[in-house]
Amino acid sequence: MAGLKGLKKQRRIQVVALAAVALILATGLIGYAMRDGINFFRTPSQVAEAAPPAGETFRIGGLVEEGTLVRGQGETITFNVTDGGASVPVAYTGVLPDLFGEGEGMVGTGRMVDGVFEASEILARHDETYMPTEVIDALKEQGVYVDPATQANGSLPTN
Repeated sequence: MAGLKGLKKQRRIQVVALAAVALILATGLIGYAMRDGINFFRTPSQVAEAAPPAGETFRIGGLVEEGTLVRGQGETITFNVTDGGASVPVAYTGVLPDLFGEGEGMVGTGRMVDGVFEASEILARHDETYMPTEVIDALKEQGVYVDPATQANGSLPTN
């Protein structure tokens, strides 16, 4: 009987050790799979202060600066994105969302190349009142955020 209890204890230790190894392996595989899927959000002021490492994919958001939207040869579009504190030049090749325009909120995913943010994806707000929370927070921090509801009505919205 004493030998049987020792065998059960040994089997239990083996199962716990195998489960721990499986958990560590699964965590490592998830981390490896997500290495390119995690994009940090930065404001134009943060990019101007400390440029991200070369080749790092990140998101930048703010307002499309008035008078900077230029449609180039083919599908290439250039513009500046600003948060009121700094402006970052952006180049994008592709079709822009319908609601994209000067003075409008946007979020772009891409990388910095020679001082220009080369966007692989551009997102514009969903309607005339939507703006991503990160962009609103960045604009409020710079003191340039204007609530679209108050701007349209000239007064505070009522509930």
